Amino acid sequence: MSTPTWDDDRPLEDWEYPDEDDADDDEESRTKPCPMCGMDVYEDAEKCPLCGEFFTRQPGTAWRGKPMWWIVLGLLGIIAVILMLLPF
Repeated sequence: MSTPTWDDDRPLEDWEYPDEDDADDDEESRTKPCPMCGMDVYEDAEKCPLCGEFFTRQPGTAWRGKPMWWIVLGLLGIIAVILMLLPF
């Protein structure tokens, strides 16, 4: 098998330049501490690579940290949609 050779003197073609989407975003590399060992792990990780602890969502986390007016407004919106769907 032969290995490919690269010509460093040739100009890059359009498809070889990186896209804006290829740039590293801070959102992709956000971390959180493991609740068991404290190691920084990626937010979307399922378990800690050091101690093996699985991360599970606690019930009610969708409402945690939201102001009361936000919750009331959401519930009123749901009630309004249900009332509009009822035949009169």
